[in-house]
Amino acid sequence: MSDNKQIAKEIIDAVGGENNIQSVAHCATRLRVMVNDKEQIDQGTVENIDKVKGAFFNSGQYQIILGTGTVNRIYEEVEKMGLKSTTKSEQSKEAKKSGNVLQRAVRTLGDVFVPIIPVLVATGLFMGLRGLVMQEKILALFGMTPADVSENFILFTQILTDTAFIFLPALVAWSTFRVFGGTPIIGLVLGLMLVSPSLPNAWGVATGADPLYFFGFIPVVGYQGAVLPAFIAGIVGALLEKRIRKRVPEALDLIVTPFLTLLIMIAAALFIIGPIFHTVEEYILQGTLVVLELPFGIAGIVLGFFNQIIVITGVHHIFNLLEIQLLEKFGNNPYNAIVTSAVAAQGGAALAVGLKTKSKKLKALALPSSFSAFLGITEPAIFGVNLRYGKPFVMGLIGGGVGGFAAAIIGLAGTGMAITVIPGTLLYLNGQVIPYILVNLLAIAVAFTLTWLFGFSDKKIKETVQD
Repeated sequence: MSDNKQIAKEIIDAVGGENNIQSVAHCATRLRVMVNDKEQIDQGTVENIDKVKGAFFNSGQYQIILGTGTVNRIYEEVEKMGLKSTTKSEQSKEAKKSGNVLQRAVRTLGDVFVPIIPVLVATGLFMGLRGLVMQEKILALFGMTPADVSENFILFTQILTDTAFIFLPALVAWSTFRVFGGTPIIGLVLGLMLVSPSLPNAWGVATGADPLYFFGFIPVVGYQGAVLPAFIAGIVGALLEKRIRKRVPEALDLIVTPFLTLLIMIAAALFIIGPIFHTVEEYILQGTLVVLELPFGIAGIVLGFFNQIIVITGVHHIFNLLEIQLLEKFGNNPYNAIVTSAVAAQGGAALAVGLKTKSKKLKALALPSSFSAFLGITEPAIFGVNLRYGKPFVMGLIGGGVGGFAAAIIGLAGTGMAITVIPGTLLYLNGQVIPYILVNLLAIAVAFTLTWLFGFSDKKIKETVQD
């Protein structure tokens, strides 16, 4: 097995040499290379380098999948070679200049929402755990019934499960200010103003309470759980802050800039942005529900089949907004239940390749990649195995559609978002674990069987893989 220094050198040579590289960064699993000319990249050579699990060009970056831990060691060797290194965020800013308008817009949306997702994942896990411990069968093990659970314990669980959504506008405004070049703390305060206890609670108004009326006709409410009003206010606020800062003398900047930004933006957010985009948000939610409620499991088939195609295009972050809305409004997420099948199925297809092939190199790539997919990360399986041979990817799509159909038919819905397959089990502890496991096993079994029978043979690897 090659050492990391040798692997780093082989990677640099295969992407066109040092003169073709602008900068190198890395994330949790991938080495990200900004190149001058992507035509100089030798894709086949890169994919056959030891420890490389796949490579693809996306978002203006050539991304080489190496896996957790390995990528850090390879990156250290690349740095020692004197190449320009940078942070992932700095490189992402440079990469944003590439791609069409939709791709740039979706990348920006991802940059805003991805930092927020971990706390929403944690909240979903708290919901799942609460659902587990509150089940009558579980309580009975301790000689208790739901009536025996103390009010203080219920209050404690509500703090865990409700806080992130109550203050979601503050998180969104903070992250949006950060992405659009404003001062994040100003965005945070603006978001907190949108959920001020002085305003009528959004959920209270939704159940019959009266909003405040300014000027006799503008309804003003708190925006607990709202996403779009905070997102738009964050964009406008960050741009406004930068304009104000350019015109204010430096000696007064500390006082005047945040004062004017917050004064103007809270008025705009409460009287204009909030009412308009809260309505838009409601229409988006209703449209999502129409799709998810299509009869005969159609939504599951469509979303389960096309999900991983959408992931390849890099525009899947747009669904973060929809999942957040579902969780905020209903406390559950049927979309997660469908797409987990798509993820599991790609793992099933890669597993079939790994078990069927006689190529030691492909086996060493496919088996760990399938396990990675079962942990919710499909890039190694997709780019390293399934897409390379074509048919396994298609069989994975079919498996995802079948699993999605089953999830839609039985009404499966998670308590959170962003984690799937094995880790996603924690989102279904409220009495849904068995059907969740069966749906995933169905998706894996269909993809595995189709790949084994029709999707792969060792004749294909002679074209792309060398032992």
